[in-house]
Amino acid sequence: MVEKRVQPLARDAMAYVLAGGRGSRLKELTDRRAKPAVYFGGKTRIIDFALSNALNSGIRRIGVATQYKAHSLIRHMQRGWNFFRPERNESFDILPASQRVSETQWYEGTADAVYQNIDIIQDYGVEYMVILAGDHIYKMDYEHMLQQHVDSGADVTIGCLEVPRMEATGFGVVHVDDKDRIIDFVEKPADPPAIPGKPDSSFASMGIYVFHTKFLIDALRRDAADPNSSKDFGKDIIPYIVKNGKAVAHRFANSCVRSDFEHEPYWRDVGTIDAYWQANIDLTAIVPELDIYDKSWPIWTYAEISPPAKFVHDDEDRRGSATSSVVAGDCIISGATLNKSLLFTGVRANSYSKLEGAVVLPSVKIGRHAQLKDVVIDHGVVIPEGLIVGEDPVLDAKRFRRSEGGICLITQPMIDKLGL
Repeated sequence: MVEKRVQPLARDAMAYVLAGGRGSRLKELTDRRAKPAVYFGGKTRIIDFALSNALNSGIRRIGVATQYKAHSLIRHMQRGWNFFRPERNESFDILPASQRVSETQWYEGTADAVYQNIDIIQDYGVEYMVILAGDHIYKMDYEHMLQQHVDSGADVTIGCLEVPRMEATGFGVVHVDDKDRIIDFVEKPADPPAIPGKPDSSFASMGIYVFHTKFLIDALRRDAADPNSSKDFGKDIIPYIVKNGKAVAHRFANSCVRSDFEHEPYWRDVGTIDAYWQANIDLTAIVPELDIYDKSWPIWTYAEISPPAKFVHDDEDRRGSATSSVVAGDCIISGATLNKSLLFTGVRANSYSKLEGAVVLPSVKIGRHAQLKDVVIDHGVVIPEGLIVGEDPVLDAKRFRRSEGGICLITQPMIDKLGL
């Protein structure tokens, strides 16, 4: 029997967040920013969820590896995550690909993004490493996963999400025995292995890994010396450990943080325009599946100082109003009508405009008489007066990025091409 320590394991762990991915399926939303820096939920960025999970779990040493178009991401973290103090044994390191190992080598893969910073990890002397993806929306207490890792004697513990079996074809899928030991790791299988006792479900890897630090460093060095490796956790490191060591699955349901209003474990990869729009619009429900109002597990972010939202005008056809909507600070709804929409900070919606199913990023200006339905509007876009989107699919597809699900992404260069 393993003796449980009084001090939480998280206090002797470092969270290492992989935040270098482009997220190309988000199209023009990631033309100027990495996927983890994309806005979400009215105030936050996607990366804030992984970082807040680490902070709320008690982890006080955090590193974030960045690469693709990282300026907005780095600026966000410098503004919003600069409160860690070394005198309290806390640290927050931003680790851009800086050719520290080779003068010609950027981060080649997720494993290489950790390998190139081994010296920094060793300097902190932490006993455990929690490797995280920086581009998913969820709430999770990593302390439970750390405790399972220690109790099971695993070489690696992998966070796993239970999904319908035939929906697992797009994930890395872990095949487990009846004790949750991983016996195979398959990338995007056509016929995913089922969970024992649950023939219609599979375990999808969440890209969350726990290691003892020494074991991880040894594994990274061995992998780096392999000329045939792609330097990736999912493709190289994890399959090697499954074959030659002990890999154990951690069930997300056991550590998912839920308020009284959240009934099912919530995890979303908002990697497509449709998924991104849906996850944001879901927050406008009376009882959303994700409770962002849960004060026991706050999602920390850079919160700029802004005045409250304001709704003005009360004429019959010119009434500033919102139903089933989320509206951030510094928004002025001036005679506009919102329904089932989510507005980020600093939006201006002018008279007679109508928004339905709209996800509107910060500092957007919406002209009079505009009618916008099922849209995502990028940061700082100026919507011209009278623009109609959401009524003519053919016309919309010619002018904007229209997704398979019928959602229109609108950016300023698209507006400029209209010549309005």
